[in-house]
Amino acid sequence: MVHHQENRERTGQGRRRQALAAARTETIAAVATAAGRGALGIVRLSGPQAFRIAQAVVGTLPAPRQAGLRHFRDATGAVLDQGLVLCFAAPASFTGEDVVELQGHGGPVVLAALLATLVEQGARIAQPGEFSERAFLNGRIDLVQAEAIADLIDAASVQAVRAANNSLDGAFSMRVHAAAAALGDLRVFVEGALDFSDEDIDWLADAKLGERLQALQDLIHQTQREAAQGRRLREGLTVAIVGQPNVGKSTLLNALAGFDAAIVSEHAGTTRDVLREHLVLGGMPLTVIDTAGLRDTEDPVEREGIRRARLALDKAELALFVVDDRAGITAADEALLHSLPPLPRLLVRNKCDLAEQPPLVFDDEGVRTVRLAAKSGAGLELLGAELQAQAGFTSGGEGAFLARARHLEALATAATHLQNARQQLAARNHAEIAAEELRLVQLALGRITGEQTSDALLGEIFRRFCIGK
Repeated sequence: MVHHQENRERTGQGRRRQALAAARTETIAAVATAAGRGALGIVRLSGPQAFRIAQAVVGTLPAPRQAGLRHFRDATGAVLDQGLVLCFAAPASFTGEDVVELQGHGGPVVLAALLATLVEQGARIAQPGEFSERAFLNGRIDLVQAEAIADLIDAASVQAVRAANNSLDGAFSMRVHAAAAALGDLRVFVEGALDFSDEDIDWLADAKLGERLQALQDLIHQTQREAAQGRRLREGLTVAIVGQPNVGKSTLLNALAGFDAAIVSEHAGTTRDVLREHLVLGGMPLTVIDTAGLRDTEDPVEREGIRRARLALDKAELALFVVDDRAGITAADEALLHSLPPLPRLLVRNKCDLAEQPPLVFDDEGVRTVRLAAKSGAGLELLGAELQAQAGFTSGGEGAFLARARHLEALATAATHLQNARQQLAARNHAEIAAEELRLVQLALGRITGEQTSDALLGEIFRRFCIGK
């Protein structure tokens, strides 16, 4: 079954490489800058006819990697714009092909006319992510680095920008390649021992084999931990604020957001719909959902808000359960807690100033609790630190790299098969199974960088890119 999956992935990637080989006869073009008006606009060409097509539009091309000021002309010779021309000869370019960048003014009409002229001269408009896909398939970058390009564009914080750049520079890939190299040595050793299994020497009893297995396991576990933080940097944490009416849920949302995102009133049932705010907390993206107060009501509008609140809870990763610090956890709160879906919870005892209690983080019968005053902001920094801790996120990780769910899944698969291999080798009677488990570890690691990746996954990844990237 696994062999069949591996063969399908190799076949899929082979089809994609065949498609690229066919596409190499085509030259693609796209606007590489954001849509709308701007001071500058860039149109990019890549492919075997890039230099010829650009020359038909700008005249004499400058030397590779040297900027030249040129007029951009349409097929009739009329001037469309004036700007800089940069040429990059294959293979020393982003895509590994001949690349030309035309840098002019950023008016949508100008850029559209220039792109249409390039198409008239023989270019094809690029598909989303096709420049990056060509770079990947031509071996200029691996799949992790390709994904880092999209993550850099979408980064929600400075920390995420730095982490995306680390991934683009190869920090994550080098970890995976180091693990794959160590794994390759182990596979050679184990499979070599199988070849000489009829000899009297027990090659698998070598103490160094256990040490190397442990070192590889440590490397994968460390990479898992850093990748988990990298995923938080990229995707953040979704938190739902829940509780009885009038305990200060909307006030807490406003305090976290730093502005009046929700209406605050002393009247119960003011919040009728689910409110979402996207924040950045110490470098970690945070989606905070303010829900309607959960209670029994005959008001049809409020009942709909409560229904939507419970749906939002199903998608949350953490519940901030808010109570009034003056009353503590009431019987109604206990009943509400038991009705919530099974997700991690953090208890927030709000209005501690009115209860004449200081802000504090503590454990209350095994429940992690933050005492604060949302209205004045006292204790908010404690809540922020606790949210980061709950997410397994630490601020200021300069060496971090970004990661995605698929990366964590592949690392978890690799860790499981490696542990299975250790157990089989320890038993000393299932070396063939251990060798197969090590092969599966290598397959999982190869999925991260794209060495073993299905055609469907590649298509899905690059389809999400911008056109022109």
